Amino acid sequence: MDVFAEGLAWARGVCLALPDAYEEEAWVGTRWMVRRRTFAHLLEIVDGYPPSFAAAAGTGGPATVLTFRAGAELAAVLAGPAAFGPLWNRDDVGIRLAEHPDRAELAELIEDSYRLRAPKTLLRRLDG
Repeated sequence: MDVFAEGLAWARGVCLALPDAYEEEAWVGTRWMVRRRTFAHLLEIVDGYPPSFAAAAGTGGPATVLTFRAGAELAAVLAGPAAFGPLWNRDDVGIRLAEHPDRAELAELIEDSYRLRAPKTLLRRLDG
């Protein structure tokens, strides 16, 4: 099974269901944004590239990694064996996707990340 392709299809469905979310190619992988703010990023680590992600994830790959903002859930997310971080911002975390099979929980974490990045007007549409 191609974990990256499966993860991309799944993440695309979750992320693009959120108000005004859009997808774009990142410098590596794919990211989802709201008002030019990234709330989720999916990438593949292969042969230790990209090195910053490989070092943070503790693997040279192959591995598919989902990163997002965790906010108040940071400690709970980091308690999982597939999690790593904080990354570049104090509440950015990553999950090695193949090691975290609970897609419903990951979808909730993505929505929480979106809530941390989206303006209040969009949050009202989400809660409406």
